[in-house]
Amino acid sequence: MAEVVLKGVVKRYAGDVLAVRSLDLEIADGELVVLVGPSGCGKSTTLRMIAGLEDITAGELVIGGRRVNEVPPRDRDIAMVFQSYALYPHMTVRQNMAFGLELRKVDKAEIARRVDEAARMLDLDGLLERKPKALSGGQRQRVAMGRAIVRQPSVFLFDEPLSNLDARLRVQMRVEIARLHRRLGTTMVYVTHDQVEAMTLADRIAIMSMGELQQCGSPMEVYHRPVNRFVAGFMGSPGMNFVPGRVAREGGALRFRGAGLDLAFDARQEAALGEASLDGEVTLGVRPHHLVQVGAGGDVSATVEHVERMGAESFAHATLPGGVTVVARLPGGQPVTVGQPMRLQVERDQLHLFDAAGVNLLRGAIRDERTQGEAA
Repeated sequence: MAEVVLKGVVKRYAGDVLAVRSLDLEIADGELVVLVGPSGCGKSTTLRMIAGLEDITAGELVIGGRRVNEVPPRDRDIAMVFQSYALYPHMTVRQNMAFGLELRKVDKAEIARRVDEAARMLDLDGLLERKPKALSGGQRQRVAMGRAIVRQPSVFLFDEPLSNLDARLRVQMRVEIARLHRRLGTTMVYVTHDQVEAMTLADRIAIMSMGELQQCGSPMEVYHRPVNRFVAGFMGSPGMNFVPGRVAREGGALRFRGAGLDLAFDARQEAALGEASLDGEVTLGVRPHHLVQVGAGGDVSATVEHVERMGAESFAHATLPGGVTVVARLPGGQPVTVGQPMRLQVERDQLHLFDAAGVNLLRGAIRDERTQGEAA
């Protein structure tokens, strides 16, 4: 058993700085959970508390059914991969990978077996006699991972391991980490500020802000059904469009009006809104790929301000009549020119509505076949 359970965990630094606020999180045996959020949200502090590198101010940390609050790092049966490779420059790849086992006085034959097995797994077979200076950044990161793998821990901890790599290598290493997790089946906790890494790697994503857990769920769940405006804006690239406005009942139907948009809610959405207080301003949320350019009609006319051409797709930044800028995802070959008007149609069954506190009032009304398929 290698589940990791945080029960009401708090981290407070001197000067009454509250870094983590009563965090409750259960990570199942063999699960890969990604902690994600902006700088200063408490994700790395949480990882360091799991590792034993930070003391826990309050609450309880359980690893493999054992309370480990006061257990030193070396006795927690964890292995950590840091942002910096932290390799010994005077040692070969083989020596770097074997060093921790030698300190634990593991049998030499067993050390050789584990190092060779990890090297094959990480495609380092032909590099074992090289020193770090003769390796690329991606190869060095694989050596750091290999050093952790030979420990055969119950839990792997990754602290932004890909931050020092270029874009191409980050994609390659994401694939390798995912493959490694499937092969080892070991519990992994991975920290990053990059929501693309989170979406592509995680079994579940835990999104943090200001030391608090905002939402924890599968990648598709947190993307399609965010609990609040923070999660909605943080997950997704480009981010969700937000349009301020008001909701009122007219002719027996609820309608949203704001920045030139006038949208009626369907029966499913009205049921989800229920008795929610809609007094005052609310914010409509729409993903860029749920804004569709149409030749005529549509819901609103917008003026194109900028176009990002990405090849297979383009992102048009356009200003609504009320002065709000939105982003619409278009096919890469679709003609669109800066300064021209464009008609946009909003996909009605993909609307989000946030109240003054940021709560997603329409979370239960989002239709998404991909999320349903994932759950099945």
